[in-house]
Amino acid sequence: MPPDGVRIAKLMAERGLCSRRDADEYIARGWVFVDGRRVSELGTRAHPDAVITLDRQAQANQQSRLTILLHKPVGYVSGQPEPGCKPAVTLIRPETQYRTPDTPAFHPSCLKGLAPAGRLDIDSTGLLVLTQDGRVARQLIGENSMIDKEYLVRVEGHLDARGLALLQHGLSLDERKLKPAQVAWLNGDQLRFVLHEGRKRQIRRMCELVGLRVTGLKRVRVGAVRLGDLPLGQWRFLRPGERF
Repeated sequence: MPPDGVRIAKLMAERGLCSRRDADEYIARGWVFVDGRRVSELGTRAHPDAVITLDRQAQANQQSRLTILLHKPVGYVSGQPEPGCKPAVTLIRPETQYRTPDTPAFHPSCLKGLAPAGRLDIDSTGLLVLTQDGRVARQLIGENSMIDKEYLVRVEGHLDARGLALLQHGLSLDERKLKPAQVAWLNGDQLRFVLHEGRKRQIRRMCELVGLRVTGLKRVRVGAVRLGDLPLGQWRFLRPGERF
């Protein structure tokens, strides 16, 4: 392999084959082929255009990774909890599973390596994605993610046409310009936001900049996956065939 090439694990992550962590594991197990040659040494480099394929065992390992959709209530944090806060993952229990006749049953192994793919702050509710699959995490929150997210936002205050235009494009947070957003009124006190990025408390801070106060925020869609009729505080598995 060329010493001046790119680390194979980096190439695998960039191509969406798996996460960097999984790539290192697959390489160490000898489950990765570069231009038809098995690779088992961590740190090995390859040409940027090299053909990288996975052993069947790696493919089976990926297919067993679970993704869970949770209707997060207010009062739970999506990521690492601060003192006194409850992590949303504690809601992933057998008794809170939303089940249909063909739904797989919960098993404690469902929690192994399960992590949120995106944030939803403690004061917000709606669709939170948790996954064991690094490919899903990269798709949703990776640097080059193209997945949009839809929110219903109740507000107080006056918003004129100029303020609405600024919400759609023209605001900055932390001295960085925000990407264009779709923002429109649904009724007299509720806005619909569609965002292509996820800054910390982004919608609340955007609204503050135009003189609005958010009184309720609910995420109803991530990519092509909708919250639908999933009850508050319950969760379900991402179904076969569902794609973000």
